[in-house]
Amino acid sequence: MSWDDIVLLILAFFGAVSLLLAQVNDVLARLPHVIRAWRDVRRELDGGGRDTGESGFTDGARRRDH
Repeated sequence: MSWDDIVLLILAFFGAVSLLLAQVNDVLARLPHVIRAWRDVRRELDGGGRDTGESGFTDGARRRDH
């Protein structure tokens, strides 16, 4: 194994690690949105959204009564 092969293996290894870390970062950045969407789905399946009194507000805004 020559030095050229060793350098190429090191570059390939760090490139693969860099790509893996970028993908993990992307998944972790999207995770809060996925969790909120899953909670919305569960809430709709469990109660149909009728129990909260906010069913007319589709953007997540809360109603103010004053």
